[in-house]
Amino acid sequence: MKSTRMTILLAMIFATLNSFAQGTADVEMADVLRQDGKIYTVVLGLVVILTAMIVLLVRVDRKLFRLEQDQKQKKTL
Repeated sequence: MKSTRMTILLAMIFATLNSFAQGTADVEMADVLRQDGKIYTVVLGLVVILTAMIVLLVRVDRKLFRLEQDQKQKKTL
């Protein structure tokens, strides 16, 4: 059990170190998208997707809460 946790921890550390090794070189794709004005389309798409996910999670949470309350009421009757 401990060896599995240690292995997972080491894998996560090495994955992080690999991302630091890439450096901070300029990203040409982002510059091109920014110059063309398309970066706003990408940002808008991400905002729409994240908003939809949050709304979905809130709705599911509310429905689950109502179901839990109904179950509690049925048990007390």
